[in-house]
Amino acid sequence: MTDKSRALALALFALVLLAFLGYAAGRARNPESASGVPVVEKSRSAAAPVVTVAARQTSGGPKSGTGKFVIAPGDGPVVGRGLVHAYQVAVETGAGLAAADFATAVEATLADPRSWTARGRWGFRRVGPGEPHHFVVKLATPATVDKICGAAGIQTSGEVSCRAGGNVVINLRRWLLAIPPYAGRLRDYQHLVVNHEVGHFLGFGHAGCPGRGRPAPAMMPQYYGLDGCVPNAWPYPQSR
Repeated sequence: MTDKSRALALALFALVLLAFLGYAAGRARNPESASGVPVVEKSRSAAAPVVTVAARQTSGGPKSGTGKFVIAPGDGPVVGRGLVHAYQVAVETGAGLAAADFATAVEATLADPRSWTARGRWGFRRVGPGEPHHFVVKLATPATVDKICGAAGIQTSGEVSCRAGGNVVINLRRWLLAIPPYAGRLRDYQHLVVNHEVGHFLGFGHAGCPGRGRPAPAMMPQYYGLDGCVPNAWPYPQSR
């Protein structure tokens, strides 16, 4: 082989080697399936985030919603004796909770023998959409609570609940996070906030702590402190 032929062979070998290296690099950047079709990896950031119940409870849920409400369907049984108040249960759309689930929680509170039915003065019955009722228990985002309560002259500052006319308005943030004295006792706080605001509908005002170490009255604004009382969710805690 002449020097010229040898140089030409080396040049051809170099070109083939460069082409192979380029092809291998391309395969590394764009892997192929078994059929030879390039596989395009999906970006992880493109996936929609999944908001779990735990995440909602940690964050307190959305700060605002649509301002519109879904009324829980169906009727419940009459609980208690005396004057029976018909009520509806509604959840703001965008709050992230089902109206039926919230209705179940509210019904359980009002049906408890330690609630407002204890003395035989009042009864309650949940009714569905379009039925006559005396009040509505609404679960709403903080911004919507502020609007409804503010229209009645009550300042809630995105933090607390209120009763405004025929609306018993429960703040979603409080429903999910409770308050420090009820840490680890979320369901107890949920009982409390329903009892407290329904108590306002029944005509009760705020109460103070009756003495250090005694149960805080359900009508005490416990969000602002217990003044030496111990947490209590019920109007009549001894009734069983």
